[in-house]
Amino acid sequence: MTTETDTGTGHGTGSGTGTGAAEGSRSEGGVTAAAAAAGGAGTTAAAVGTGAGVLAALLALTETGEDRFRADVVVREPFPLYGGQVAAQALLATGLTVSADRIPHSLHASYLAAGDTSRAVDFRVERDRDGHFFSSRRVTAEQDGKAFFTMTASFHRPARGRDAQLEPAPKATPPDDSAPFDMARLPWIEWRLPRQAQPWGRGLPTRVWARPREGVTGTPLLQACALAYVSDVSTGVSGVEGGGRGAGITLDHSLWFHRPARFDSWMLLDMVPRTVAHGRGWYSGGIYSADGVLVASLAQETLFPPVRKPKSRPEAAAGS
Repeated sequence: MTTETDTGTGHGTGSGTGTGAAEGSRSEGGVTAAAAAAGGAGTTAAAVGTGAGVLAALLALTETGEDRFRADVVVREPFPLYGGQVAAQALLATGLTVSADRIPHSLHASYLAAGDTSRAVDFRVERDRDGHFFSSRRVTAEQDGKAFFTMTASFHRPARGRDAQLEPAPKATPPDDSAPFDMARLPWIEWRLPRQAQPWGRGLPTRVWARPREGVTGTPLLQACALAYVSDVSTGVSGVEGGGRGAGITLDHSLWFHRPARFDSWMLLDMVPRTVAHGRGWYSGGIYSADGVLVASLAQETLFPPVRKPKSRPEAAAGS
């Protein structure tokens, strides 16, 4: 079953049927966690909590076999598949194969080729290791049998210990004092534009507040997937001079989850450019709660090709 979503309206639903829970899948009360989040004990493999609207549809998966999942949602838009969507779906797919007492603590993704918004995505999960405290997974995303995305994800059974944030949150304009901002591809999330600490361009700010228009509810896994979804929304190198067409297209993306957080209130994404060289740019950043708690850290490498000079036209032949 394929579900079509229109990004112009910001509305849509996602559902599907599958083959049942794979052995060792995360479960709640004998059903897959996602089926529980969706409100039933059927074979729907995932939804980001009840009442999450379009975001739930975009992150919905169907189980197609042991450690195999499919994202059936199709979005009508003339762009490649949004990288944050694939990363979030991949994290959900891997998370459904670990025990419920382990939560995501990191992901490292490589974008091999552009994804197609008009086709379903299949996720193939490999279980690398389940230790006493950590579980490691690899996942490949494919369309029509061809891989276009790979990711490793690690899950941790939380341990007691010191909790210290060694650097304060950036001094950003509060969301209520920041102007509304339009992210045309993601209308189901509310955006606010604080004062920018870095130069920016091409309509891509390096600092932005984000809040879903419908609160995301569900387990820590589902909350982490929602954060992964927004973590790729912009680029820290948008204001760096010298980038040509394609600058900012994601090559690699990493995300570390420091503390559990519910994505039902404002989160600040702050991105800082670090270096550009050999046609690539690299930046790092953080995701902060409205009260300044560092929820997650990110790093990304992007394309940064030089500006192409226009070709000079040959002089017209004499007498022409």
